[in-house]
Amino acid sequence: MTQPVSEPVVYLNGQFVPDSQANISVRTHSFLYGTAVFEGIKAYWVPERETMFVFRAEEHYRRLLQSCRILRLTCPIGLRRMVELSAEIVARNGCRQDTYLRPIVYKVDRRIGPSLVAPQTEDDFLLFSAPMSGYLDTEKGLHVCVSSWRRLDDNMIPARAKVNGAYVNTALAKSDATLAGFDDAIVLSDDGHVSEGSAMNLFVVRDGRLITPSVSSNILEGITRATVIELAQKELGLAVEARPVDRTELYTADELFLCGTATEVAPVTRVDHRAIADGSVGPITRAVRQLYAQVVRAGLPDYLHWLTPATAPVLTQQE
Repeated sequence: MTQPVSEPVVYLNGQFVPDSQANISVRTHSFLYGTAVFEGIKAYWVPERETMFVFRAEEHYRRLLQSCRILRLTCPIGLRRMVELSAEIVARNGCRQDTYLRPIVYKVDRRIGPSLVAPQTEDDFLLFSAPMSGYLDTEKGLHVCVSSWRRLDDNMIPARAKVNGAYVNTALAKSDATLAGFDDAIVLSDDGHVSEGSAMNLFVVRDGRLITPSVSSNILEGITRATVIELAQKELGLAVEARPVDRTELYTADELFLCGTATEVAPVTRVDHRAIADGSVGPITRAVRQLYAQVVRAGLPDYLHWLTPATAPVLTQQE
């Protein structure tokens, strides 16, 4: 069982330190040039078990290591240790509500010049947590727009790597949508096909099947996206098709939803001032959303292997 703490801790420079002391230099290379990669991981409080569970930590850290390879970063600790640190920080911080975890592998050099390679270069790992019950208010469905900002191409800054600096692209799309009165934005690839939400994957429902942009549509290969596909196929018996998606398919969809770690499963009921079907949350979206909520809160025994309890044993030394 976790207990509340007076000040949360952050894992930085190979140790847990109070949040107020978790500082980096203004000269840090990753701050100057965005040369870092990250993950967003969610942990859930399950009162029936008096336990916090971290959802799909191993899959998130495998993707983090893939991002490191793309950006030529070297993570100083291994996959197992990162998973254990996620469970440990939740326990240390006494979390008893849904919590967001942010691990980052970043270039710590204090030098001028954007190159990722240098005679003397160093990368490190940090991790912090923050309470997060809901990223978006999704009960009634979202009203989104198609952004004028295009998604970055794989040969520019690859979307399949969660590169800190690349999220300026997300910030521009999200900010313009907010200022225009929308809840979020959908971005297109450079060839005009649907890519994803500002920071979420997308699913279209047509004729009882799920359609999602393929991994070659400059999307992040989402952990939540993979979870939804597996649950839809195994638990709901739905066909899932990954392929290029045209913008107008959004307008003619039977249902539409976004998904991601922070927002979970978010129904979309209007796009560009057009109602999706009758403008209400559809039955398939509701079913997927309910299933996902059950899985992350240890409600379906077949998926307990995706959950890491915060009470799990941890190492006292780095690997």
